[in-house]
Amino acid sequence: MEYYLQNTPVASIIFVFTIVTSLYAFSNPQVYGKFMLHPYSVYRGDRVYSIFTSGLIHKDYAHLFFNMFSYYIFAFTLERTIGSWQFAILYIASLALSDLSTILKHKDHFWYNSLGASGAVSAVVFSYILFDPLTNFYLLFIPIPIPAVIFGVLYLAYSAYASKQSAGTINHDAHIFGALAGIIITIIFNPHVPLEFIREISVWFR
Repeated sequence: MEYYLQNTPVASIIFVFTIVTSLYAFSNPQVYGKFMLHPYSVYRGDRVYSIFTSGLIHKDYAHLFFNMFSYYIFAFTLERTIGSWQFAILYIASLALSDLSTILKHKDHFWYNSLGASGAVSAVVFSYILFDPLTNFYLLFIPIPIPAVIFGVLYLAYSAYASKQSAGTINHDAHIFGALAGIIITIIFNPHVPLEFIREISVWFR
């Protein structure tokens, strides 16, 4: 743990704090009421803080596991790549930006709530893809390597389709806008990344 705190302090603190807060919320329903994103209220200027606190809680253990598993794989390497304060801005800003479409889409739906760090985690994953587009991703239970850039395209296409179909209770809009936020913020901090990304992709097609 000392190694992680010394080399990737921001990613480590977010990782531990999110897990602890989520586990605490599982046994304390009042936390959900205070922390969940409620677009109806936020749009009217109330509970604006929930844009950030909603990323600290999760629906259940499976939701927490999949988000933190993805985060663990990519976040620590990404912080070492782009720097600690850059990683902090990317994660926090993407968490907020990923919720904007949800707030607008559900601003008149009093019954609607949203929670989870999926938007910010998507930002981390897609930022990572920009730096290493040809690395192989392995999905759980599917032992077939998928180039990161292909995974990214399929992920966004599925999320867009699922969002239009209103499939399930997953906030697919947050996935899409979190990914886009991660890409944009990464490029702002590292203007050379697009050219490097294209160069790597072009080598792949030779």
